[in-house]
Amino acid sequence: RSFLFNQKHHYTSLPDSIDKNRDFTESRLCGRMSFGTAGLRAPMGAGFSRINDLTVIQSTQGLFSYLSRYFADFSSRGVVVGFDTRGQEESGCSSQRLARLTAAVILSRDVPVHLFSTFVPTPYVPYAVKKLGAAAGVMITASHNPKEDNGYKVYWCNGAQISSPHDKEVLQSIEEQLEPWSASCWDEELVESCSLRTDPLTQINSCYMDELTSLCFHRDLNSSCPLKFIHSSFHGVGHVFVQQAFQTFGFAPPIPVPEQKDPDPNFSSVRCPNPEEGESVLELSLLLAEREDARIVLATDPDADRLAVAEKSDGCGWKVFTGNELAALLGWWMFFNWKENHPDPADTQRVYMLATTVSSKILQAFARIEGFHFEETLPGFKWIGNRMHELSKTGNTVIFAFEESIGFLCGSMVSEKDGVSSAAVVAEMAAYLHNKNLSLNQQLHNIYQTYGYHVSKTSYVICNDPPTIQKIFGRIRNFDGEGSYPKTCGGVRIVHVRDVTTGYDSSQADLRSVLPVSRNSQMITFALQNGVVATLRTSGTEPKIKYYTEFCATPGKSEVSSLEEELRKVTAALLDEFLEPERNNLIRRFV
Repeated sequence: RSFLFNQKHHYTSLPDSIDKNRDFTESRLCGRMSFGTAGLRAPMGAGFSRINDLTVIQSTQGLFSYLSRYFADFSSRGVVVGFDTRGQEESGCSSQRLARLTAAVILSRDVPVHLFSTFVPTPYVPYAVKKLGAAAGVMITASHNPKEDNGYKVYWCNGAQISSPHDKEVLQSIEEQLEPWSASCWDEELVESCSLRTDPLTQINSCYMDELTSLCFHRDLNSSCPLKFIHSSFHGVGHVFVQQAFQTFGFAPPIPVPEQKDPDPNFSSVRCPNPEEGESVLELSLLLAEREDARIVLATDPDADRLAVAEKSDGCGWKVFTGNELAALLGWWMFFNWKENHPDPADTQRVYMLATTVSSKILQAFARIEGFHFEETLPGFKWIGNRMHELSKTGNTVIFAFEESIGFLCGSMVSEKDGVSSAAVVAEMAAYLHNKNLSLNQQLHNIYQTYGYHVSKTSYVICNDPPTIQKIFGRIRNFDGEGSYPKTCGGVRIVHVRDVTTGYDSSQADLRSVLPVSRNSQMITFALQNGVVATLRTSGTEPKIKYYTEFCATPGKSEVSSLEEELRKVTAALLDEFLEPERNNLIRRFV
């Protein structure tokens, strides 16, 4: 399906039934993509609301125009472009093709492009932006989304995803640059012939692996580690890079899941390419681990910016760690090693850990006891990345950051979540603990004993009808009359409400949210009298309403089963009372 363009209007070839299918036409042609928590993301296909050759060319023209106005030295700094392994055989649309078209637009205006020659992990693009001093970076990826999707992720010169006001300015600039500038914009072969195109792969990979050694604290233990590790790359980019990261840490390479180690845009061996879904999508990894007598399973998502971890239980079965549980382990590990290398307590004053506001408060508990700083951001790693940049300008160091959706950053090599480095760090932590006769799960409970149990539940419902989502959140905001939020959840009194969409926060004296207002998405948080914190929010990348609940207990309180039961009741009430899945035709998560 190709787009045709002339001076006055643009249109596309669509199915013969177009006149009979007004909804189809409107969904494709009467809207444009906007920057969410992960840039532009949509299904591949025909239409201005889809990812395709034309919309990527338009997006790049808009980005180029904004960058050329913003940076006086743009023509010497250039842009980094990378891509994952996604593609549609029937349409010929692939991440590689879209990346080459992105490069062609920029090259057609005589600005240099650092285009990776093969697929790379998403964090390689922001890493390259900073290392090469580029003005910006573009990564063509839809991460762990369904195979039909693709995306256009933009990084600023600081290595963080673009945020306000740059994202809004770029969108405005796109609207002003809808007509392709020239035939060269469609010529993906330009990347082969233009001298302004360079391939940063060898340099960036070498620099990344060299710098990765700064996160390796116990190489001597790693080289003699008896543990076996399984790795699945979920048919994406991760296999080669995780193998190299392990070798950088002194480990033998992890055992790859053979059915999943090579790129496959159809993700043919998993029902969905998101390792966050847990045991149901880790089946091949766990079966291989049983055969190989391996205790640790690591899974990176298709663009290798997320990491899932499972551990063989002492009795039987497997423990698949949640993102919050892994963050507790990694946060402990990073501070433990930082403290070993910085014995002066005064140094702690410049140490920070960051987490998104829907993630566990476990790092806050660490900070309260250990004396370092903890901050929350809005959901999405773009907020973490930009906050890291601000803190670094004042001499502070972020040693760990995370979002509960298995996105982790150890150290500050990049301003983006990174599954490759996290996989190596988890392996070293497991090796260290094994040498102390401890499993990851045992150490997790040790952490909870010290800092307090943090029991959490994260899930979602699917809603494919945007007006229904608006209706649901509108009802919550007027639950007990106009402008009156719910007063109880499951019979438990709601003490405070924070609505980041409107900027309201009942816990503040001026009733204004400390977190920035985010009117383009829905997010409401409830603090309950029993200590549970619950949040409802829309996804920035998928048609989901996500819900998050957490019970934060004080140190020493160890009746875990009672905490879990209390949390289960509140979570069920949150779903049934506020979202009303049956009435609103919401699809519950399949586990």
